[in-house]
Amino acid sequence: MPLRPSSFSNFQRPLYLWNLMIRDSTNDGFFTETLKIYSCMQHSGVHGNSFTYPVLLKACANLASIPHGKMLHGHVLKLGFQGDTFVQTALVDMYSKCSLVASARQVFDEMTQRSIVSWNAMVSAYSRVSWMDQALSLLNEMLVLGFEPTSSTFVSILSGYSNLDSSNFLLQGMSIHCCLIKLGLACFEVSLSNSLMGMYARFSQMNEARKVFDLMDEKSIISWTTIMGGYVKVGDAAEVFDLFNQMQHQSIGIDFIVLLNLISCCIQVGELLLASSVHSLVLKCGCDGEDSIENLLITMYAKCGNLISARRIFDLITGKSILSWTSMIAGYSHSGHPVEALDLFRRLVKTGIRPDGATLATALSACADLGSLSLGQEIEEYVFLNGLELDQQVQTSLIHMYSKCGSIKKAREVFERVIDKDLTIWTSMINSYAIYGMGNEAISLFHKMTIAEGIMPDAIVYTSLLLACSHSGLVEDGVKYFKSMQKDFGIAPTIEHYTCLVDLLGRAGKLDLALDTIQGMPPKAQAQGWSVLLSACRIHGNVELGELAAVKLLDLSPGSSGSYVLMANLYTSLGKWKEAHIMRNFIDGKGLVKECGWSQVEVNGKFHTFAAGNQSHVGLVNIYKTLEDLNFTLQEGSYTTETVAVNN
Repeated sequence: MPLRPSSFSNFQRPLYLWNLMIRDSTNDGFFTETLKIYSCMQHSGVHGNSFTYPVLLKACANLASIPHGKMLHGHVLKLGFQGDTFVQTALVDMYSKCSLVASARQVFDEMTQRSIVSWNAMVSAYSRVSWMDQALSLLNEMLVLGFEPTSSTFVSILSGYSNLDSSNFLLQGMSIHCCLIKLGLACFEVSLSNSLMGMYARFSQMNEARKVFDLMDEKSIISWTTIMGGYVKVGDAAEVFDLFNQMQHQSIGIDFIVLLNLISCCIQVGELLLASSVHSLVLKCGCDGEDSIENLLITMYAKCGNLISARRIFDLITGKSILSWTSMIAGYSHSGHPVEALDLFRRLVKTGIRPDGATLATALSACADLGSLSLGQEIEEYVFLNGLELDQQVQTSLIHMYSKCGSIKKAREVFERVIDKDLTIWTSMINSYAIYGMGNEAISLFHKMTIAEGIMPDAIVYTSLLLACSHSGLVEDGVKYFKSMQKDFGIAPTIEHYTCLVDLLGRAGKLDLALDTIQGMPPKAQAQGWSVLLSACRIHGNVELGELAAVKLLDLSPGSSGSYVLMANLYTSLGKWKEAHIMRNFIDGKGLVKECGWSQVEVNGKFHTFAAGNQSHVGLVNIYKTLEDLNFTLQEGSYTTETVAVNN
């Protein structure tokens, strides 16, 4: 229970009693009360000493209260405690936790005597803002001056890598590991081993992280969640569940973070039975009411294709946060139900809860999937009315929406409005040009991004660039960028890159080169490559190579009907009706299901969906009549091109 400073203000208390009250209040976490007690102490005419101010500064640090911290610094100077190592160290720590690193360094530099705690406080200040070069420079200075770093020193440094991704920093982290081994600290402190694991996991070096984990004699729950979180990051769900089973066998308690890791794995795997088991575990642990757990459960069921369960969880949440709404809207949108996503978005707007950038980006994605320019423009108006036009997530989604809805000009206008363009914005615009087959524009924008703006490309932007080259027939450019991606930027080709290259060569009729590319691809990527090559064989009428591609596809993906359909289309295009009929019979004979082709059009704000073989649309008679009239008009005008098809 917090102390009431008013009950002490009318009594003349000795300093040691004030110090006790300040200490107890701070230790109990009542930091605001601590400052009130100090105010009462001042009004009573009692001044603090070297034991008072470190505790007060700790309270300021926890509150991140810069005004109070500076006020206390002034009192320290006025009362002459600026030479006290304990007080100065507390000042360094306070300024560090208030994100005033320069002020922390100034106090540190003014210290005539420094303890190991003082050095650790300054190292922590740099690490907290991920200024790792400065932190390591200070570590070297410590060693030169004869101060031996403690485990706390290295815990602070390793925590500084939590917001960094560059491989250059990985080398720094590995050098820290070497230093720990040399000093004999590598396997003795649990917190230090956890930090070391966290560093390796951050850089996706799970083999190294696992070595640290396996060498630990004693493991805390944080040790388990750290290694599990690392495997979640790299998408290795099997290892996560294996570790969870080990926890169960060793009777280690399950905490909130373990459950988050398990749900995240279910989202990656997408297996409903596994997801249901994890949900049962969540209910058993009594964590189903946690906001972040509920939101992840919605996403989990949506990823597993069970939107009914996802919606049931959403509807049961009493105090829905914006994250809950966004999770459910995203669940509908990403599962191919954009109409339901937008219906829910409209409900959200009526509740008075203000959508954030992530929510609006998801709604715009649904508009893009629908191809609804009018709805997308309505959401853009909402964005401007609510002052979210500078949100880069929204800007990226607006570019994507306009490009998918047939307005590349508006997409470019949004792009030009963005003041501080990051890689995602550039990628979105380059991808928009790729969709429209505007390869030269995509290349020009890529050059501007990398050369004029100096932005480092990643694997995703190269996928868009290769796609643009493929859709524009820019074979030489596409091959050049595929090579430079690896040579100049060290980006290893993904399945998407290989597929784009095969598509590029296949469209251009360079089928032999496309075949060579597939044969040089990793085995996991070859299925998509053969599929693309088979489509190219249909375009160029190469039956022999098409049959080879089909055989390879059926070996790699025997349960897919797409391979038979592509081969049937190839035979049909060459007038080989018997062979085409055999291929289609294979689909029925093997019990495979061919996905029904469908299209959708928006007329006066209403969406009309047409599926192959479906005769249920109310306007179908008039549609067929119009198509017949168009065919007649084309024939009357002596057009020799193929007439419009009037059947499904």
